[in-house]
Amino acid sequence: MELHINNKTYQTDADADTPLLWVIRDDLAMTGTKYGCGLAQCGACSVMIDGQVVRSCVTPVEKAVGKQITTIEAIETDDLGKRLVEAWIKYQVPQCGYCQSGQVMAARALLQSNAQPSEEEIAAAMVNLCRCGTYNAIRAAIHEVAGMEAKA
Repeated sequence: MELHINNKTYQTDADADTPLLWVIRDDLAMTGTKYGCGLAQCGACSVMIDGQVVRSCVTPVEKAVGKQITTIEAIETDDLGKRLVEAWIKYQVPQCGYCQSGQVMAARALLQSNAQPSEEEIAAAMVNLCRCGTYNAIRAAIHEVAGMEAKA
């Protein structure tokens, strides 16, 4: 199977039903995407497929063939991604950092589709779990990137 990840093409001989997460991490050695729960509930494994955020722990690799996959490793390849990372640093979002690649991917997908989301839209899109409780800092960073008044 041929995968298009971060604007590069990769070949994998993984079984079609192998979770995309394992192909990304184990076969292709891109370890920024994390394993959290394995049940698509926590969001640590979030990547983007054709601009939509998905949980790679339950997405069979065959569903990603022929599509554009973006992982955290490529988040800073455009202005929006760079601004997100800068805001994440400014608001000191990461605590332990484990969930943060998934959080950033979810924020990227949100802001790509809606440059100035409402508080309700942010809450609806940012459903990934964070054991450190950095939700207020995450919202502040998203507000900053959206050009809205940051609420820390």
